[in-house]
Amino acid sequence: MRRRTFLKAGAAAALSGLAGRSWAADTPAPADLAGDVAILREALKLHPGLYRYNSPAGFEDRLQRFAAEFTGAPDLAGRYLALAQLTAAIRCGHSYGNFYNQRKPVATELFDRPTRLPLHFVWLDRIMVVTGDPYGALKRGTRVLRLNGEDPARLRDRLLPLIRADGHNDGKRASLLEVRGDDSIETFDVFQGLVAPPAGGEHRLEVVGPEGRKRSLSLPAIGLKARQAMMTAPEVKDADPLWTWAMRPDGVAVLTMPGWAVWDSGWDWTSWLNDRLDSLAGAKGLLIDLRDNEGGANCGDLILARLIDRSWAPPALEQRIRFRRTPADLDPYLDTWDNSFRTLGEKASPLPGGFFLRPAGDEALSIEPASKRLPVKVAVLTSPVNSSATFQFASNLRAIGGGRLYGRTTGGNRRGINGGCFFFVRLPASGLEFYLPLVGYYPQAVEPDAGLQPDVPVMPTIGDIAAGRDRVVERAATDLARG
Repeated sequence: MRRRTFLKAGAAAALSGLAGRSWAADTPAPADLAGDVAILREALKLHPGLYRYNSPAGFEDRLQRFAAEFTGAPDLAGRYLALAQLTAAIRCGHSYGNFYNQRKPVATELFDRPTRLPLHFVWLDRIMVVTGDPYGALKRGTRVLRLNGEDPARLRDRLLPLIRADGHNDGKRASLLEVRGDDSIETFDVFQGLVAPPAGGEHRLEVVGPEGRKRSLSLPAIGLKARQAMMTAPEVKDADPLWTWAMRPDGVAVLTMPGWAVWDSGWDWTSWLNDRLDSLAGAKGLLIDLRDNEGGANCGDLILARLIDRSWAPPALEQRIRFRRTPADLDPYLDTWDNSFRTLGEKASPLPGGFFLRPAGDEALSIEPASKRLPVKVAVLTSPVNSSATFQFASNLRAIGGGRLYGRTTGGNRRGINGGCFFFVRLPASGLEFYLPLVGYYPQAVEPDAGLQPDVPVMPTIGDIAAGRDRVVERAATDLARG
């Protein structure tokens, strides 16, 4: 039986009784897809940051355009792009159709396409710079002038409205459109493959090498398995450390933390980290490299605890939610790992604007001092990748005066981010899923719509990339070694 949507003027869609066949069964009819739109509308009413950067009237216009595009799209790719554009318009870095949480037939259809550019690259301002070529055709530091006849920066601009980030922090969006070889499904690959796939199974490039020589060449478009074979991140077994620790000859310890997703790891990361922090007596400083770390668990709290001498909570940060209990007719479409999220606001106090104050929110964020303090100065390397737990860590480090930030402006946003607790919203007709954060973190002071600026800005150059030189590490380590 097909799902049907029952809409009443001025009222929410009636969700109860919407039985469904999934996209995997056959091609959904427009009426079935309209049911997905109704589910999405109701689910977004739970979003604590929906109107942080949008007006209700403005977002309603977006929803109506989305409904027309989503139900009228000829295929799954069109529906996914419509969903990506809508969630990106919320300007929340945690609201998106996560690649890794889609059902297998959906993921195969969308993400396993032989359309990928077989290079690793970064963006320096609006310049695409090669950082690795497994085929050996291009040197590090090569600039891509044209990609399939188009200025790469123009392609990037076309993709930006589809990319998640907090507020108007486009540095974060651009960082997601890099291919660094550290992710098994790259954001650039997905959207370039859906929006601008190469013709004839190959990419045509015009480039200029680090030595200044211009040339044209073609490279084969590759699929998902070939891209994953190019990954630079080492394979990690269940109990292997996810981070590295090294002591430089100048006495500066370097802690490299490319990720904080430690929930499913069998590694005892707390003991590992505590042992190394205990070893710093006599060192010149501690350099923490978070540049490739988007977030995960609040692992940085263990470090912050060694930099404070009393209980500490972030200043004037209000945790807001939008509901007391999730609607029963919406519950079947909300997956989560913790069903207590469904009653998150049962004991919450009402706030203006339709919000509720999360119960005991300050307790959830407070940090207690550790028995052993760090005996050295701390430098933290940041980049636009930092947008969740690592953005919050950098913000907290600055608030307690625990160290200096080096590198580039973070992702995230000083006006606050959304996260903490999540639903995975399932749209059964299309088979698509998107992340829905439930807690909005709102600073009470007026803050700019931007990430955190580093104390010491350091921007790598094309020459640095060509030479394999890490200018950010060099600058931070030099400052620490001086004392």
